[in-house]
Amino acid sequence: MSHQELLGKEKIGKLLLKYSVPAIIGMLVNALYNVVDRIFIGNIPGVGSLAITGVGVTLPITTIILGFSMLVGVGATTTISIRLGQGRREEAEKVIGNAITLSAIIAIVLTIIGLVFGELILSKFGASESTMQYAKDYIYIILIGNIFNMVAFALNNTIRGDGNPKLAATIMIIGCLTNIVLDAVLIFVFNLGIQGAAIATVISQLITAVIGLRYYVSGKSNLKFVKSTLKLDKAIVSKILAIGAAPFAMQIAASLVQVIANNVLRTYGTDIAIGAMATISSVSLMCLMPIFGINQGAQPIIGFNYGAKQIDRAQKAYKISLIVATIILCVAFVLVQSFPEMIIGIFNKDPKFMDISVKGLRIYLLMLPIVGISITGSNYIQSIGEAKIAMFLSLLRQVILLIPFILILPRLFNLGVNGVWIAQPLSDVISSVITVAILVKTMRSTSSEKVEDEDVEIDMVNRIKDIS
Repeated sequence: MSHQELLGKEKIGKLLLKYSVPAIIGMLVNALYNVVDRIFIGNIPGVGSLAITGVGVTLPITTIILGFSMLVGVGATTTISIRLGQGRREEAEKVIGNAITLSAIIAIVLTIIGLVFGELILSKFGASESTMQYAKDYIYIILIGNIFNMVAFALNNTIRGDGNPKLAATIMIIGCLTNIVLDAVLIFVFNLGIQGAAIATVISQLITAVIGLRYYVSGKSNLKFVKSTLKLDKAIVSKILAIGAAPFAMQIAASLVQVIANNVLRTYGTDIAIGAMATISSVSLMCLMPIFGINQGAQPIIGFNYGAKQIDRAQKAYKISLIVATIILCVAFVLVQSFPEMIIGIFNKDPKFMDISVKGLRIYLLMLPIVGISITGSNYIQSIGEAKIAMFLSLLRQVILLIPFILILPRLFNLGVNGVWIAQPLSDVISSVITVAILVKTMRSTSSEKVEDEDVEIDMVNRIKDIS
């Protein structure tokens, strides 16, 4: 059975298992790139807590880079899936080359901006005199290797859309294992400190980019890749950017939240509070990455079946993905609330750091079991091509609600730093309620369109019978 036939006919549960498990592994591995860096950096003798705070200051920059990577990668994958569902194979093939070129151009621009205005940006993002040098040592190297990171991300996404999710996951695992080994060697054997962590990350991303390119160049890919597709096509680029705008907006929003949170934490707390936020974000990332993996696995299934007007299959794929996401998040919630000291201790065991981080972790992830509603809901809306609504849902949780809460709550009842932690669960509750309302309305609307189409077909068949 061909890739297209599988998406259109195979049981939804089996399809989600096939596409989501490798994607979950891939997303967890992707998250480990940064998380492993923070673990090794936090354990550098004598300077661990300040060094991890320096990395925390760079989080908004790495999140912006991830946002642009998702803009191209997710947009390209969804476009490929929809075009295949519509039977437009040649256009699907053009998307691959366009995604590579677009990623490279954006990466170069971001690198130039980051290197020229780095110190100013880091200062605005919450760096103090004590943490500035650590932040610069790390992020400048990451920026120099940014092109490998973005091209690798785009290729890995298109490989999954090409019908090879296992290879996509394997590539990410190779990169992650390389990063872990190099972190240990460069930081503790060669004593390169925080710079060693950054170098390890760049080398790992270079390796994943090379493997991804080799897959297409070798001719083993299902969709053909030719050099001529590297030339940007305005229509394809517009479609990639339109569909990828929702996850891009979510990451840019996350970056904005990190900047505001860093500055509020510095106002009401200390440098250690920013380091605590970096650690809490790492734990949150590991909890949420499986959900993003489920989203990535569901994307081609939902997009293809929606494009092929098999609405029931598209909606079923979403409902199963939501159930699985909720189960995973419930398990993560129990672990976080039961063993916060053990989790935080992996990053740094300084008593002051532990005290603020443990308390913050418990509060920040209080509504973890319901977060899947907004994350998978936004993905469903995005996968059926409703980019504007998907963007609104993404911005709702991370900007429209969260930012005002971060700014206001610390001032209320002398909450201080605790106000920053409380802002996230409060935003999660409200955004989930609104997402459910929009999902119900959208699903009813698309189901009604299907019924109307079927009525038209039946009417045409009856007329032909009458004529004959």
